[in-house]
Amino acid sequence: MQNMFSRFSAIKSAIALLLMAVVLTAISGCAAQTALALEAKDNGNQITLQKGQTLTVKLEGNPTTGYTWEMFEPDGAILRQVGEPEFNADSDLLGAPGTLTLRFKAVEAGQMELRLVYHRPWETGVEPLETFTVQVTVQ
Repeated sequence: MQNMFSRFSAIKSAIALLLMAVVLTAISGCAAQTALALEAKDNGNQITLQKGQTLTVKLEGNPTTGYTWEMFEPDGAILRQVGEPEFNADSDLLGAPGTLTLRFKAVEAGQMELRLVYHRPWETGVEPLETFTVQVTVQ
């Protein structure tokens, strides 16, 4: 009887170890899918994303002036913007500048240029105040 309990205990331990290995493998697989974050200093770089991965771009801006960052000629075939840009002011002062955060999801494999423009969307025929460009490869 004692021998049977020892075997049962050994089997439980082996199953627990196996489950831990499965969980750790799943967690490490999820870690590979974490968001990649870019800033102004990354302008002109080349990046590689995995399908399903999120790209976050944080750029300085001030929406109270009418300017905002937008994706230039979005088609959503390779990268699709997720939600609207989020603004975090540098201070509590009215009209304070801050950081605009844009998020994109890699939806299909391929290559593209992600070009963001800082402009007033209603102004036509006017060059953007700034641009941010990265070459994106989605695998």
